[in-house]
Amino acid sequence: MEQYEPERLSAPQLAAMRRSLGGGRGALTRRSLLRASGTGALALGGLGVLSACGIPPAKREGDAAARDDHSATEKRINFSNWTEYMDVSEDEKSRPTLDAFTRRTGIKVKYTEDINDNVEFFGKIKPQLAAGQDTGRDLIIVTDWLAARIIRLGWAQKLDPANLPHAFANLSPQFRTPDWDPGRAYSYPWTGIPTVIAYNEKATGGRKVDSVTQLLDDPRLKGKVSFLSEMRDSVGMTLLDMGKDPGSFTDADFDAAVGRMQKGVDTKQIRRFTGNDYTADLSKGDIAACVAWAGDIIQLQADNPDIKFSIPSAGYITSSDNMLVPAGARHKTNAEKLMDHYYELPVAARLAAYINYVCPVDGVAGELAKIDESMASNTLILPDKAMAAKSRSFRSLSAEEETAYEEKFAKLIGA
Repeated sequence: MEQYEPERLSAPQLAAMRRSLGGGRGALTRRSLLRASGTGALALGGLGVLSACGIPPAKREGDAAARDDHSATEKRINFSNWTEYMDVSEDEKSRPTLDAFTRRTGIKVKYTEDINDNVEFFGKIKPQLAAGQDTGRDLIIVTDWLAARIIRLGWAQKLDPANLPHAFANLSPQFRTPDWDPGRAYSYPWTGIPTVIAYNEKATGGRKVDSVTQLLDDPRLKGKVSFLSEMRDSVGMTLLDMGKDPGSFTDADFDAAVGRMQKGVDTKQIRRFTGNDYTADLSKGDIAACVAWAGDIIQLQADNPDIKFSIPSAGYITSSDNMLVPAGARHKTNAEKLMDHYYELPVAARLAAYINYVCPVDGVAGELAKIDESMASNTLILPDKAMAAKSRSFRSLSAEEETAYEEKFAKLIGA
């Protein structure tokens, strides 16, 4: 049997992972929205050991080997999710949308908040996945780059559309065709994660900031601009501003985007590259405008009316967290039914009202308005058609590209 040869971490990939876990997506709570970023991080924590021990994956490519599905006789699901990523009752003693599913179907859900970071969680489940064993989980939620890797390795089960009628019908168009799972054969998004431009209206003197060009070229913003230390977010936003598609860019395009930001560093237009720590400086006005994560902006706006956001006419970057059924899961059909449950409009609205993230369910606005009209009109939760049309995803990278790009980006930000 073919042995699994892991893609080992290069020095630039290690550096990017440490930045993310120390101050970027991986360092934040669920309420701060974001995730550790970068496919290279998957080799952390022992993938090399798997190869040394001669443990093969379920399959190197293609569909996961299907186990017997015990859904008909075992009315249960084991569901692993991130913390604060599920609605709770006011007394915090129940989870209404999960309870509604059990009442309707008779399927009990063992819900576990045991995902704090993609890399850490993958370290928990990779030995079983690589050995073709049941992980003890029927449904997991992971960020798009990790979902892509699990699918590519054959460690996710192909979904049965017959069990997902609401998901198929109600999935928002902007999430339908990721390059790592075209047509959503293996996954459905739990939520979207937008990268936008944010600014402190008081610090800009009342001026709107709505483009990367302004961030890099407006002399009135000099020294009060920040970009993110996550490569995909900052480079992706810059590529869009240059008229390039982050989903199909070339090496030359990447170099041009880095060069454009390098000019901003050299002229001191850019104050610094940040993780989530930009929020305090933006609120105080020490940073006037920045590339930001939308989840942070929703939180900041609750306390500071001067905090605004804008969607550049060139577009913005969106990543996603996604539901997968791991290879070897005992209750695939039950898991699919639960996935579909969260694409029913009233259920999707209840979840969106609690977690305040981009809802991937189309047509949910009416139901959400019944709960909170302000949420239903917030385009950071429910992008309108114009905003959704501007959403772009950063394309999947090969291991070689990951190493080369992270090395160049590390030099740019002085990491």
